[in-house]
This record gives sequence, structure tokens and C-alpha cells, in this order.
Amino acid sequence: MPDFILSGNARLKNTVSNTSPPPQRPTGLPQDRRRAAVERMAAGHLAALGGTFADTVGTQHRQRLVWLSLLAMPLLFPVALPGMATAVGAFCLLVACGLGWGRTLPLPAWLGRRELHGRVQALLIRVVGRVVGVIARMGHPRLLSLSQPSVRVFNGFMLSAAGLSMMVPVPIISFDNVLPALAIVLIAWGLRLRDGLLLLAGHLVTLVAVASVVLLWWGGAQVTTELLSLAGLTASP
Repeated sequence: MPDFILSGNARLKNTVSNTSPPPQRPTGLPQDRRRAAVERMAAGHLAALGGTFADTVGTQHRQRLVWLSLLAMPLLFPVALPGMATAVGAFCLLVACGLGWGRTLPLPAWLGRRELHGRVQALLIRVVGRVVGVIARMGHPRLLSLSQPSVRVFNGFMLSAAGLSMMVPVPIISFDNVLPALAIVLIAWGLRLRDGLLLLAGHLVTLVAVASVVLLWWGGAQVTTELLSLAGLTASP
């Protein structure tokens, strides 16, 4: 299990209450009301940080979708901790399988009893404030047919593809998790807010992320072959 999930949470409550920005008070404008609702949602989940990982992420699809998006947000910036992409990708696969199956799946015992490290908690609080405001301005219910239960298998498949593309290590390139993280954030919030446009954007970014992983692996294999050939370590045809 990555080290960033293995620490206690004694400083959690004070960190969240002292550093997380308060949700904006809504005005009469629809976009302001939506922004306030999304910010309250994110702040409420951050305030629930603590205890075991299973206690934190909950057992409902809505809870887990929000947590999945929050955990993926730090990977949008070059500040992620080692091992974080693998853990977020694994959690993404679990959420995606539950979405396609039509019910939430229990966390493995070894994961459910872990606790988020204090560094991850602080990182979440710093990053989420930047991204939630953008999601709040963009997201609202529309194109509802794309978030209906009838298409949950397809949405789960695309979400699992984003998670897998995050988990696959890419040779040479650093910060290769930005596209998969963006896809996860868009799909998770699209499902949570029932925003079909966010879902479409997330599916498109997922396709680009998968293609980039394939191309990077192909390019890495080509470079490795050339280097081995120049070093005389491969047999001549």
C-alpha cells in the first residue's frame, strides 16, 4: 500500500476547519446558487475526512463519486505524492465497477482500514478550492439522457478506462497522470451533477488519455530499441 495512505489523522479536524475556504453565500442568480451548492458539497466531504478510508468515502455512489473527484484533483497539478496515482486509479476502478454493476462494491479490507496521510489531507484542501470553483461555474443538469441508469454500463466502462490509464506506468514521461485525472474529475462530477456535457468532455479526455498512454509506450519502446541497437546489445538482422 502506498505510504501516503498509511498515517493517522490527529491533525485532520483542525487542518480542515482552519484552511478550507468557506462556501460562498448564494445570491439570487442561478449560477451563484449552483456554485454555492457544489462548494458546500465539497466542503462537507472534506470536513468528513478522518477515521478509516472506508468511513471517509462512504458506501453510496454519490459519496464515492465526489470523493473520487476530490482525490483525483491533486493529480491535475505537478504536486502529487508518490503512489497516489496508483491508489486513486484503483479506487476509480472500484467505483466504476460498482457503477456498471448498479450497486456499490465493498472496499477490500486492507484498503478500508487505512487512513489518509496528513500531507494528502493538506494537499486536498489546497487544490480542491481551485478546481471546485471551475466545476461549479460549468456544471449543472443538462443532457440528462447521458446520465440515465440505462447508460451506466457505458459510463462505468469509460470511468474504468480513465482509471486504468492512470495506473499504467508510462516510461520516461513525468506527470503523465494529468489527462486521466482530468477525465476522472469530469466524469465523476458529470455523474454527480447529472451534467451530460461534462460527461461528454470526460469521455473525450478519456479517449485522448488512453491514446496518449499507448503512444507513449510505443514511443518508449522505439527509443529503447534504438538505444540498445546503438549500444550493440541487439542482434543485427
